[in-house]
Amino acid sequence: MTLLAAVLLGIVEGLTEFLPVSSTGHLTIVARLLGYDISSPSVTGFTAVIQVGAIIAVIIYFRADIVRLLRAWFRGLFRAAHRSDPDYRMAWLVIVGSLPIVVAGYLGRHLVTGPLRSLWVVAVALIVWGVVMLVAEALARQDRAERELTWTDTLLIGVAQCLALVPGVSRSGATISVGLLRGLDRVAATRLSFLLGIPALVGAGVFELPDAVKGGVGALPTLVGTVVSFVVAYASVAWLLRFVARHKITVFVWYRWLVGALLIVLLSTGVLKDVA
Repeated sequence: MTLLAAVLLGIVEGLTEFLPVSSTGHLTIVARLLGYDISSPSVTGFTAVIQVGAIIAVIIYFRADIVRLLRAWFRGLFRAAHRSDPDYRMAWLVIVGSLPIVVAGYLGRHLVTGPLRSLWVVAVALIVWGVVMLVAEALARQDRAERELTWTDTLLIGVAQCLALVPGVSRSGATISVGLLRGLDRVAATRLSFLLGIPALVGAGVFELPDAVKGGVGALPTLVGTVVSFVVAYASVAWLLRFVARHKITVFVWYRWLVGALLIVLLSTGVLKDVA
């Protein structure tokens, strides 16, 4: 992979990771437009690794929350008196909500790097999950805040995060949609979405690192793509998080449908090939 391609993919990742438009779907589309084999383990690994750059930006943005939750969790582990702290409970909610993606990611790793790595899958997922997002907003009550999160909420949202293993669904789109369907307000759903994303994306990046570095992509392009992803994401994360939290996610549905429909046309006419 050329450094220019790595920079471009890093920019795409940094801009799309926090929006409900599917960063993996966009990375798959752009990688194919650049002529890369999107089914290659090295390319799949590269897209997973550069997501770590974007998630580091989230870690920095949420650093105060993360430190507070970790402090409360460790205190509660060793002293029963601290287990009534809401932050101790919230830390456990994040841990429990992260378990489904660990199991699904491991068991479905061959599907993710194989049959699901298809532009047809991306196109259909962009359109279909756009419908789910419309329904979620239509039914959203938004009458429950973050302090009212339940174990059922976090498990269901954690399961929804697994759907983002399908390129085109969108991790934030899936988790925020389910959060809204559970009656959470958009701020609570968004914050939980990104807190759950930290262990999920870091774990995926570490797991895929060997394929990205040892494969055809190489260490330098992987490093460059990750750094660019971090810089772009860090420059925009605050605005993006506020925007997603305060605006209906339906504003992104039309964009998803447009990209999905355009992709289907390009694939159907042979202008864009699904395989290298």
